Amino acid sequence: MPNSISPPPTKPKRERRKEARPAELLAAALHLFVEKGYAATKSEEVAKLAGVSKGTLFLYFSSKEELFKAVVRENISNRFTEISKLWDNYEGSSTDLLRMGLRVWWERIGSTKASGITKLMISEENNFPELAAFYHEEVARPIHTLLEKVLQLGIDKGEFRPMDVQQGIYLILAPMLYLVIRKHSPITYALKNNPMDADAFIKAQIDNILYGLSLHPPTKAATPSP
Repeated sequence: MPNSISPPPTKPKRERRKEARPAELLAAALHLFVEKGYAATKSEEVAKLAGVSKGTLFLYFSSKEELFKAVVRENISNRFTEISKLWDNYEGSSTDLLRMGLRVWWERIGSTKASGITKLMISEENNFPELAAFYHEEVARPIHTLLEKVLQLGIDKGEFRPMDVQQGIYLILAPMLYLVIRKHSPITYALKNNPMDADAFIKAQIDNILYGLSLHPPTKAATPSP
């Protein structure tokens, strides 16, 4: 009689539920932080939305501040690690690298609910300086490091004109911040009859930025790489 292959043992439903709780709590916290802001979000609200007790929440996260930090790491910081690896392994031109980087940022962060954390920090950082410092180290600094790397690479390779790299970083960040603020702002309701095409906006901004950065600006907009 042939040996039958037994299916892998499954964990009890209660144990599987326990393993899923951190992710469920982080998802609930992200939703409430973006919709209500940090100050207005209460720990018991997060627990209720995740379907657990407040006490259970504190088994995984010692405070609302630690919960917020975990949300940032899960939804933003870890994404930057992925994007950084893509940039490090990229072998094309600095122009195409910048195009690729901004598009990947939009796909993995900007277009998601997680980008609402940026708007939250703009509005609440003065009231929570410790969280602002954390956000700077986990989000702002990595962004600046990545952009500084690609701008300096473009200058060194003769693709971009010599410039104040710090100002170049601001030049790139400004339209991206506008896109995020608009996505998560009440102004969206007032302009619902005139919706913004985020992909077209990003393409236009990239073309404008690259035209300004280029040592020899093209006579027409460059065609994005596949």
